Amino acid sequence: MAKLKLDIVTAERSVFSEEVDVVVAPGIEGEMAILPHHAPLMTALQAGELKAKIGTEEYSLVVSGGFLEVRPDRVVVLADSAERAEEIDIARAIEAKKRAEASMADKYVPGMLAAETEASLRRAMVRLKVAEKRRKHPQV
Repeated sequence: MAKLKLDIVTAERSVFSEEVDVVVAPGIEGEMAILPHHAPLMTALQAGELKAKIGTEEYSLVVSGGFLEVRPDRVVVLADSAERAEEIDIARAIEAKKRAEASMADKYVPGMLAAETEASLRRAMVRLKVAEKRRKHPQV
């Protein structure tokens, strides 16, 4: 079966680099699945869970924005931030969620700050979701 080379990188490091069967990514217009020989495309990513499947194993990562480029045999993710499920610091994610919720409770948050706070809350919630999924299914 044909494979895709998946590279996920941030400004700081290479987070994931493997041959995979399928990639499911959080595009800005919704979740998208990419198989080998997919038509070339480039899209922005939103904060969310990125999944890579190799055989029967599924790997979960959290990406927070960035871009995804698809070529017939390769997917490159240039993420603002990315971490594997096993790298997520649950206590830190819970604190980030609490801070964002407290900020959002303030009725007088200026527009840009409100958008940043909402994005922070989304990132924290995705990180917690992926961490919880890993706790229930350690192979993820």
